[in-house]
Amino acid sequence: MKNFAYLLGLFVVILAFVSFDLFTQNKQLERSVFAAQTRDLSAATEKLSTLHTTVEQSLLFQDEKALNNELDSIWRMSSDLRKSVANLPLQAEVQNEWMRYLGKIGDNAKQAAATGDYENWREKMNTVASNLHAFAEEWNVATVAFYENDGDFKKWTTNHTTDLNESPFMNVSKQLKSYNETDFPLTASESDFEKKRDLQHIKDEKITKNEAMQKFKNFFPKIDDALVTVTKSSDDAPYPFYHIQFVHGSKIGYADITENGGHLLSFLLERPVKKNALSHVEILNTAQSFMKKVGYTDVQLSESRENHEAWHFVFTRVYGEDGALVYPDSIQVKVAKDNAEILGVNAMEYIQEEKIAKQGEVPINWEQFFSEHVTVQDMQKIYTTNANLQLRKCYEVIAKLDNQAQDTYRIVIDAESHEVIKNERLH
Repeated sequence: MKNFAYLLGLFVVILAFVSFDLFTQNKQLERSVFAAQTRDLSAATEKLSTLHTTVEQSLLFQDEKALNNELDSIWRMSSDLRKSVANLPLQAEVQNEWMRYLGKIGDNAKQAAATGDYENWREKMNTVASNLHAFAEEWNVATVAFYENDGDFKKWTTNHTTDLNESPFMNVSKQLKSYNETDFPLTASESDFEKKRDLQHIKDEKITKNEAMQKFKNFFPKIDDALVTVTKSSDDAPYPFYHIQFVHGSKIGYADITENGGHLLSFLLERPVKKNALSHVEILNTAQSFMKKVGYTDVQLSESRENHEAWHFVFTRVYGEDGALVYPDSIQVKVAKDNAEILGVNAMEYIQEEKIAKQGEVPINWEQFFSEHVTVQDMQKIYTTNANLQLRKCYEVIAKLDNQAQDTYRIVIDAESHEVIKNERLH
């Protein structure tokens, strides 16, 4: 009996130590997650203020060179801010409105620089600058409220996206919807461009929340035992999807899966990445295998780049007998260098799927089209949007200029009208 009591006491002591250790680990994770949220929110607040200042500065200039410098800065800042927003612990509705509004600012800056239509830019940006100022103030208020009230890790993992009315970013969301409609009214071509976002072409049967969870576990088996919360998109979302948030050890992230058919829209995983790196071939093979696993088989690698932590790949839909790449139908994949784990996926554009109208094609004699100092190194057929957001079949040419620097250019030419849509020097 004494031995039994001794063993029972020992078991209780061991259990207490284990419980305390798990409690300590969870608290450390809570602090790490909240620190990351705080850092990202602070960075977004600062970037929003900088973007507002730069938009206002662009209204100062009449000189084309000076104005184009500001327009280029606006395009880069809006793109950088969109990346920050993608990492914030916000409701899906807020993030979608955020991304759309910032994207419109960047697209308008880029288009104004390309077309020289500066008057239209100034007319729009007078209103946008004023709205950005009000928006920045509301964002600051919401950020302070988040620091004061949303530092509860359990609340974030269970309730953070369930009810927009409980969020400190409620007023931000209302402003975003209003500004998107008033600041950037749709033109006819843009209206056609936006219609595809309803994803009406997806005729697949609807899946349940449990089926969405099973899809998630099949796609990402390494984190199938994570702490997971699943919420449904709002009734006014452009298309219904399941938003899955997860915490798995030092890993946190989310996945969005369409209700119709269970297609993977997006995925993000944040974790520390070790310094050791696998080969580019191993990592690319993993990305290509993942594309097949999730059912995206009609794509081809069109771009790859790296940083110190990961490889970023772009897979683009292949269309037609001539194998033309439909650039607006692309998937971005981020793969860790240390173990080839999938860290991020964005299949939104691919899922939206462009409707391609029949277009003519007129061959080009490159020796007559380019000067004698230019050598065409490669050419492929693609589909891309022009300045009017019309999807056009084009020739994408990689050409080298015979000068002292031996510069290489990427030139996109309309296959029917032979209009130069894009001309950029490659680094």
